[in-house]
Amino acid sequence: MAQKLKITPLGGLQEIGKNLYVYECGGEILVVDCGMAFPDEDMLGVDIVLPDISYLVKNKKRISAIVITHGHEDHIGALPYVLKEINVPVYATPLALGLIRNKLDEAGILSNSRLHAIQAGSVMKIGIFRVEAISVNHSTPDSVAYAITTPVGTVIHTGDFKIDSNPVEGPMIDLGRFGEYGKQGVLALLSDSTNAERPGYTMSESTVGETFNRLFKGSKERLIVTTFASNVHRIQQIIEVAIKHGRRVAISGRSIENILNLAVRLGYVSIPDGTLIDMTRINSIPKSKLVIITTGSQGETLSALSRMAFGTHRQVEIGKGDKIIVSASPIPGNEKTVSKVINELMLKGAEVVYESLSALHVSGHACREELKIMLGLTKPEFFIPIHGEVKHMRAHSNLALEMGFPQKNILLGENGRTIEFTKKTAKFGGRVSTGHVLIDGGIGSDVGAMVLRDRQMLAENGIILAIMSLEKSSGLIVSGPEIITRGFVYSRELGNIIAEMTSTAAKAAEASDKSDIPAMRAAVKKSLSDLIYKKSRCRPMILPIIMEV
Repeated sequence: MAQKLKITPLGGLQEIGKNLYVYECGGEILVVDCGMAFPDEDMLGVDIVLPDISYLVKNKKRISAIVITHGHEDHIGALPYVLKEINVPVYATPLALGLIRNKLDEAGILSNSRLHAIQAGSVMKIGIFRVEAISVNHSTPDSVAYAITTPVGTVIHTGDFKIDSNPVEGPMIDLGRFGEYGKQGVLALLSDSTNAERPGYTMSESTVGETFNRLFKGSKERLIVTTFASNVHRIQQIIEVAIKHGRRVAISGRSIENILNLAVRLGYVSIPDGTLIDMTRINSIPKSKLVIITTGSQGETLSALSRMAFGTHRQVEIGKGDKIIVSASPIPGNEKTVSKVINELMLKGAEVVYESLSALHVSGHACREELKIMLGLTKPEFFIPIHGEVKHMRAHSNLALEMGFPQKNILLGENGRTIEFTKKTAKFGGRVSTGHVLIDGGIGSDVGAMVLRDRQMLAENGIILAIMSLEKSSGLIVSGPEIITRGFVYSRELGNIIAEMTSTAAKAAEASDKSDIPAMRAAVKKSLSDLIYKKSRCRPMILPIIMEV
């Protein structure tokens, strides 16, 4: 029987984030990336969203390793949770590995013996898989794609990439190596679809430095710049422009401090002595001589910039004489929170410069012409768009069609659905368990669908308590029902409906079997639910509390 290669995405398709791809061949499994996503607005109290890894746990004895393309949260954020369940080696480039090490240390599961540093150009023999890391450009250093060679054929997995002919640091994407694989023969290409709707080419990261220079030149204000903590190229440019214009630099925000310390230690960022100043000393420096680099580009509630905007930051009080530069674009879903912070900063008298006003951000993802180059160089037999919402994946598949790829050789996948390859064929196979695991940071565990539904019900319609006491020996109701509402509003007739609810709950309780308390609660709940929906078309959470005395 001919050997097969199976690829199963557990996250990263038809969505932004949660990237996790399972490669299976010869009874062995290789995992590419292990990411998280940020919650939607309706995921109340949820801090992060993880992929369902039940399939990996079930098959953990067959997993040879996890390889990481780069250090962004949507590619490494699930590792602390996964490695608690699965003890396997992890391969990543130095910056990504440093970030992973910090995460595992915080989670109390750090084991340096299973962490392996690689470089672009490294070739690893991982069981049946031969894996080569290929240098790509992205918005964080040391990003790589992988060429995964199996007995069935070679698959190119791009990770996040763009083509930057003038990168701030490091080499240009290794287009030659992709071309060499194309000449040898590529079975399948799995390629980043994020910017598949955007025409042309993504601008070089170095162009942002020119914008910083223009904004810093002649400015007398205190400058506060926010960007993604992981974009160390951007941070390097901010520091270089600050030095050029005679400013000292302060850092605010734990995540940006941690990544900057790691980047300096690994040589990705260079900071001359005397440039940095502690946040506790910023008031000793004239505003015209200071730059603060801060977290909060996405309007995160507890970020340093948000605390500055709402007056809870310990060292920074925003007012006239401050210029805030937002060097990032909002992640889809974060637009409202970002706008809220910008408006609050403006209300305090600060000048705010953001992307729609100036060229303050460039994407780390390839636009249409760059995606064409990747398709043209690798010449895959089969093409699978990944890393994008449905519209992005569809646009990427249409791009391949325009280039002459046969429709039957373009596979628009979905999370949990396996794609099976032989040396000459590809088809969709079975499905595995997949979905969201919702983590509440406060309790550190899965919220679950039922808890989330309860939270949504409470947020939308409130809660009603029906409290009564039952004499155990006689079965008589000795007090109540007392109706208590929170978050439930029924116009000016609230008093009338509460009286009606009291009467309805009492009748339901009296008609129930007093020896069966659960059935009694259910009867009270149903009677109140029917009444409230009839009166208000609302479905609040109803909790009958029956105490035996």
